[in-house]
Amino acid sequence: MRIKKYDNYIAVGVITLLSVLLMGFFFDFYFDLNDDTMMRDITAGIYSGIPDGHNMQTLYPLGAFLALCYRLCRTVPWYGLFLFLCQFGSLYLIGLRLCSLFRTKQGKLLSLLSLVLFQWGIWVTHMVNIQYTITCAMLSAAALFWFLTTPKDLPVKEFVCGNLPGVLLVILAYQLRTEMLLLMLPFTGLAFLVRWWEEKPFFTRAKLKKYGVVLGLMLLGMVLSQIVDVAAYGSTGWKDFRQFFNDRTTIYDFYPEVVTEDAYSSDLQALGVSPAKQRLLRNYNFGLDEEIDTRMLTGLADYAVDAVGGKRDWGAILREKLFLYRYRIFHAGDAPYNLLVLLAYATYIILAVILYTEERRQNARKAAGRLLESGVLIAMLALLRSALWLFILLRGRDPERITHSLYLVEFTFLMAMFLRRSETDRQEREKIFLRGLATLFLLVMAGRMAVSLPAVRADQSRREEINRDWQDIDSYCREREENFYFEDVYSTVAFSGKLFERSDNTLANYDIAGGWMCKSPLYRKKLSTWGIEAAEDALLGEGAYFIMSDAEERERGLTWLQDHFAEKGREVEILEQDRINEAYRVYRIQERKL
Repeated sequence: MRIKKYDNYIAVGVITLLSVLLMGFFFDFYFDLNDDTMMRDITAGIYSGIPDGHNMQTLYPLGAFLALCYRLCRTVPWYGLFLFLCQFGSLYLIGLRLCSLFRTKQGKLLSLLSLVLFQWGIWVTHMVNIQYTITCAMLSAAALFWFLTTPKDLPVKEFVCGNLPGVLLVILAYQLRTEMLLLMLPFTGLAFLVRWWEEKPFFTRAKLKKYGVVLGLMLLGMVLSQIVDVAAYGSTGWKDFRQFFNDRTTIYDFYPEVVTEDAYSSDLQALGVSPAKQRLLRNYNFGLDEEIDTRMLTGLADYAVDAVGGKRDWGAILREKLFLYRYRIFHAGDAPYNLLVLLAYATYIILAVILYTEERRQNARKAAGRLLESGVLIAMLALLRSALWLFILLRGRDPERITHSLYLVEFTFLMAMFLRRSETDRQEREKIFLRGLATLFLLVMAGRMAVSLPAVRADQSRREEINRDWQDIDSYCREREENFYFEDVYSTVAFSGKLFERSDNTLANYDIAGGWMCKSPLYRKKLSTWGIEAAEDALLGEGAYFIMSDAEERERGLTWLQDHFAEKGREVEILEQDRINEAYRVYRIQERKL
C-alpha cells in the first residue's frame, strides 16, 4: 500500500532513467557552444587556477555554488552534471504532474510516452547538445506547467506548498540565465491572470493570499539573487569590466556593422580607433591591444547607438520584421517547432468547440461564456507571443537558442491550458486525450525521429572531428607548461567540450585572444601566473606564443598582427615555431633586427 502511494514517482523515474541511458548509449552529451565550455572552465578552476563564481553569465549565487562543488572535488564534472540534472529534472517534474492528472494506467502510459517522444523526436538535439539558455527555458517551462496544472480550489497552505517546486525552478532559471527568464516572464504573468480569472468568485482574500505569496516568493528570490550578484561584482575591477562587457555586447550583438564594414572606418578613426585596432576588433583579437579598453569601447558603443541605430528607418524595419514574423509562423525554417505550436493551438480550439457543443445542452449561456473565455485566452496568448517575437526580431538577436526556447514555453503553456480546459470531467479528459492529442503527438513526434536522430548523429560526428583538434592543442600546450599560448579567436571558436569528459580541472596555460572574459580581473589573474601584464608585450618576449589555424591564416594572413605592432612603433617578424597536427601552427613573434 505504501509503495502504491509512490507509483507515479517510480514510474516517471524509471522512464526518465531509461531515456537517459538510451541517449547516453546512442550519443555523447556535449556543451552546445563554447560559451558553456568557458563557464565550465571558470567555475572548475581551469581558467584562473581556482574555482570561481564570477563567470559573467550566471548570477553569482549559482556560480559560487558550482565553484564550491569544484573546490570540494575537482574531478567531478559539476557544471555539466548541473545542466544535465536541470534538463532531465524539468522533464521528470512535467511527467510527474501528467501522471497525477490521469486515473487510468493507459492514460498515464500514453502521456509519458508522448513526453518521451517529445524528447526524442522534437527536442533531442537540445537534450544531447546542452546550452544554458535552453536549460533556463526548460526550467521556466516546467515551472509554468507545474503552476498551471495545480488543482483548483486548494486551501492557501496547500496551494503555496504545492507550488514551491515551481517557485524554486523560476529562481534557479533567473540565476542561470537572467535575460532569458525575463523574456519568458510574460508567459508566467499570463498564467497568473488566467488562473485568477478562472477561479470564482473573482476577488477573495484567499485568492489574494495564494497568488500573492507564490508571486512574492518568486520576486523575493529574484531580488535577493540580484543583490548578492551586485555585491559580488562590486569591486572597482569588476565594475569596470562589466561596463567593458556590456559595451562589447552592444557592439558585437546589435551593431556589428560598425566594426565589420569599412564604411565606418573614418568615423572610428576620429574616435581614436585606428585601422589596426579596427582589424583586431573585427577578428575579435582585441585582447592583444591594451589600448582597447573600457573607455574606448564605451565611446564606440555610444557611437553605434547614435550614428547607426539613430539612422535606421525603424518603420521600414518593423514592416520587414512583421513580414518575417508571419513567414516564420508557417514555413519550414523553424520546423518542427512552429508546426508543433500550430497544432497545439488547433488542438485547444477544437477542444473548446467540442466542450461548447456538449455544455450548451445543459446551460447555453454558461457554455457561450466559457467559449468566449477560451477565445480571449487564445487571443491574449497570440498577442503576447507576437510581441515577444517582434521584440527579438527588431533587436536583430534571434538565434535558435532563443527562438526554440520561445516555442517550448508557448507549447507548454498551451498543453497545460488544454489539460485545464478539460478538467471539469476526468473521464472526458481521458477520452479526449487518448483519442485526439496522444494520437497526434505519437504520429508527429515518431515521424520526426526519422529526421532528428540521423541529424544529431551527423552533428556529433562533426563535433568529434573538430574537437580532436582542440584535444591536440590542449595536450600540446599542457606538455609545455612553462610557456603561455594566445589563440586566434576564429581558429578556436568552434570547439565545444563534453559534459562528462574526465579532467583534473587544473590551470590551463592558454587563452583565446578576445574571449568574453578577456581583460577581466580573472583574466589578469590568469596571466599573472606566468608573469604577464599585457599580451602584446609578452608575445615579444620569451615563453609566449600565438596559435592560429592554417585555414584562418590563408584567409586573413598575418599582416593584421604585424600592423598592430607597427602602430606601437615595433617592426616584427612572425616565425613558425612549431606545428600542432596538420591544421594549426604555433608562431613566435620577435622584433626585426635592423
